Amino acid sequence: MKTILITGCSSGIGYDAARTLKTRGWKVLATCRKKVDCERLKNEGFLSFVLDYSKQNTIDNAVTYIKEKNDCRLDALFNNGAFALPGAVEDLSRDSLREIFEVNFFGHVELMNKLLPFLKNSGDGRVVNCSSVLGFAALPYRGAYNATKFAIEAITDTIRREETGKKVTFILIEPGPIRTKIRENSIFYFEKWIDWKTSDLSEYYEKHLFKKLYQPKTMLERFEQEPRHVTKKLLVALTTRRPKKRYYVTYPTYLANIITRLLPTGLQDHFFK
Repeated sequence: MKTILITGCSSGIGYDAARTLKTRGWKVLATCRKKVDCERLKNEGFLSFVLDYSKQNTIDNAVTYIKEKNDCRLDALFNNGAFALPGAVEDLSRDSLREIFEVNFFGHVELMNKLLPFLKNSGDGRVVNCSSVLGFAALPYRGAYNATKFAIEAITDTIRREETGKKVTFILIEPGPIRTKIRENSIFYFEKWIDWKTSDLSEYYEKHLFKKLYQPKTMLERFEQEPRHVTKKLLVALTTRRPKKRYYVTYPTYLANIITRLLPTGLQDHFFK
């Protein structure tokens, strides 16, 4: 039985991945940011504990858990947890960027590095970092999230090309629009950090951004897919003998890849506005 640690398992991509891998015979360490979510997962039969990227002690606790309760065994890590901060770049403060990078990037790298000793001993250790189409195609008013995902892409490519890449396999999954709670959860961070009322772009926020941010979603939007489509690619990444370096999910990701590879920057600006 192989063991995988997955972050952000309270809902969405992480929860679907944990549930699917468990049914496939994996030993799943399903972590969440909040204790209440961990308790719920325990009641569903998962091995679950708190792991909050912004709190170093919870990352250290994950290392201790693997050492003491799993005989130092770990075969895979799925770095999945993240949050979004909608808003124009000119309205982002240093503190707002610091908070999102602590979770979406610094925490990912620290967890990955601290788990590498276990993964190297696996014989087929794999790290799958959940990036995004926004990790290579920057869309407006998503600057903070774009930046963290571009950083995840860069660090994953870098470590794969270092000596570490000879002992552990590093893979990126790049989903496009997936039906999760990330938009709903981003409202908290928007209201915390973006002073839109005093912004030069306040009219844009009211006329355009609020419709996407606050309007309830009752059905799948165009091209939006379910978390299971990400899990499908994750399974391939974890079980294929020679996995790809990147796995795209949803049609917009495939299209964005073509645009960024073939079109000059000026035309890319036109398509991605």
